[in-house]
Amino acid sequence: MVILLTVLAYFAALLAYSRLVTRRTDNDTFFRGNRQSPWYLVAFGMVGASISGITFVSVPGMVTQTDMTYLQMCLGFVGGYAVVAFGLLPLYYRLRLTTIYAWLDRRLGPRSYRTGASFFLLSKMTGAAVRFYVVCFILHRYVLQPLGVPFAVTAVGMVALIWLYTRRGGIRTLVWTDTLQTLCMLTALALIILHVTAELHLSLPQAAAAVASDSHSRVFEWSNWVSRQNFWKQLLSGVFVTIVMTGLDQDMMQKNLTCKTLRDAQKDMCCYGLAFVPVNLLFLSLGVLLMMLAHRQGIALPAAGDELLPLFAATGRLGTAVTVLFTIGVLAAAFSSADSALTALTTSFCVDLARRPDDERLRRRVHATMAVAFALLICGFRAVNSTSVLDAIYILCSYTYGPLLGLFAYGLLTRQPVADRRVPWICVASPLLCLALDTLTAATTGYRFGYELLMLNGALTATLLYLSRPTAAPARVL
Repeated sequence: MVILLTVLAYFAALLAYSRLVTRRTDNDTFFRGNRQSPWYLVAFGMVGASISGITFVSVPGMVTQTDMTYLQMCLGFVGGYAVVAFGLLPLYYRLRLTTIYAWLDRRLGPRSYRTGASFFLLSKMTGAAVRFYVVCFILHRYVLQPLGVPFAVTAVGMVALIWLYTRRGGIRTLVWTDTLQTLCMLTALALIILHVTAELHLSLPQAAAAVASDSHSRVFEWSNWVSRQNFWKQLLSGVFVTIVMTGLDQDMMQKNLTCKTLRDAQKDMCCYGLAFVPVNLLFLSLGVLLMMLAHRQGIALPAAGDELLPLFAATGRLGTAVTVLFTIGVLAAAFSSADSALTALTTSFCVDLARRPDDERLRRRVHATMAVAFALLICGFRAVNSTSVLDAIYILCSYTYGPLLGLFAYGLLTRQPVADRRVPWICVASPLLCLALDTLTAATTGYRFGYELLMLNGALTATLLYLSRPTAAPARVL
């Protein structure tokens, strides 16, 4: 009941705050925030939007199986954000784009444009559903399931709450609400760490020393080239995952494009990009501390790493205060990523596919339809999930974001034309070929591709575009 009351109180505060900061709105407000967002608010809010509820739940539990090797990928994130800030943002600002996929229309052609936008819709809808599944799962398992409430009702209810406070102001509302939610999330994380160290009877310096000396604090994996945790695989995957899931993702770029100037947008991206390493270090350190606490109290570690933090925080083992803090942290992280995803999906459909950016009635209908589809996918993911949620997201993005990476790479790195009518077929064939290659490799050698599948998928897409290019037609050069 404590969790349910916290959810209701948090949402009431969020709805009141969103109405306070957003009054008169139109499509320009919904899609671009009138390009008046202060860069420091965007930067701070993007920390919560980029982390999501997945990080809050999954990352502490990752130490049970892979130690702190996830930090290798976080180091790659920093390099990826630099590429986006100084490579892609100048292009987007120079062309004054509402959606970043309009660049594909100018450089490659209309079918490439629609294909890129379609793959974004598929990728973002799937990835956001996986992320938001976490908060729905926790609320259902620990609160509503004992009351006999079906999971579908939980999922629909949570999505409806997001739809309610984003339906008017869109991206302008999110710039402000994400700032509030990031503050709530980081505060909850810090206070939970303080509670856990107190349970271990350690001071903060003692807790830091204990984490550093623990066997699970291993960060770098240099020797095993086959392992998914190999340093170079993780580092390069982090770079390319960031380029694709931020620089080629309308959801992540939409807020950056609301800044007043290019310089402001670059400052905000560099700031929140650098914040990823220390924030994820805190989450991983929390995981090590929870393992110590479980050992001290004689509690068996859960089979799934995603359940490590909920095992202590959602069940009242650390007291009611931690349960409330945990709920607020998960809600803040999950809502700040899901609300921006819903807004970006609506924007891309109206602008890229429907080509009706000024139709407010269409925007409202699409926004509601996207919310319904979002809820259905969450229910579907519950039926098939069998792996770590964070791992599932990166595997899914390898297949669905790979064609986007190939399209943008081909357009940016070459001056060659493209056979525009063949682009949809190539972008469908490339993930299927990658899936077949992964299956064949696993069957013959036992090796399974990890996050590097994204790079392979993008490279294959770009190669097929090059091989099928028309030799006579001139390229579109911007």
